[in-house]
Amino acid sequence: MNLTLFDLDGTLIPKDSDHAFGEFIIGLGWADEGEFRRRNDAFFQDYLAGRLDIHAYAQFATSPWRDRSAEELDRATAAFLATVVQPMLTPEARALVQGHQQAGDLVAIVTATNDFVTRPIARLLGVEELIATDLARDAAGRVTGQIAGVPSFREGKVTRLQAWLAARGQALDDFERSTFYSDSTNDLPLLERVSHPVATNPGPALERIAQDRGWPVLKLFA
Repeated sequence: MNLTLFDLDGTLIPKDSDHAFGEFIIGLGWADEGEFRRRNDAFFQDYLAGRLDIHAYAQFATSPWRDRSAEELDRATAAFLATVVQPMLTPEARALVQGHQQAGDLVAIVTATNDFVTRPIARLLGVEELIATDLARDAAGRVTGQIAGVPSFREGKVTRLQAWLAARGQALDDFERSTFYSDSTNDLPLLERVSHPVATNPGPALERIAQDRGWPVLKLFA
């Protein structure tokens, strides 16, 4: 069996799902349009620049919705998937995932975005295995704003992947071929760890690295 890993934002979908969910809840009236958008955009720029404080972002991003009822959150998630996410799911991205699944690969999405936002997206893509940044929850199951364990971000993606595989009784080196598709230099630690890194819809910095190192470059979006 081969192992195939996908980043999500910018790789399988053309937008950042966490940032997009922030814009979506502004539209619901759950967050102040001016101040929340300004801070949401600033955090996104920090991510692109490789300096994101992911713990501070988790506190900020969940603050408008973490005290909402389960029913409100279910309705919001369904609307977000229908109006924002589904239109972003291209046939090319779906075909890429399905091709690896049909080949018998062990397939997982490995994303820095939190599990609340990304688990429903992974299901839409037909991917059961998700390694995301897990949000801490209290005894009642409500999100606290903290991160549980190691965030799946930068070097943390390698740590979380290794822990996930170990729980399955496996290790990365057990696979004859391990592939990781990503668009971002934030993912260099994992791109450098697999046997077959693929720069997918890469930003300029990652595209230069891919060209220097002879990595394939794949563009799923115009």
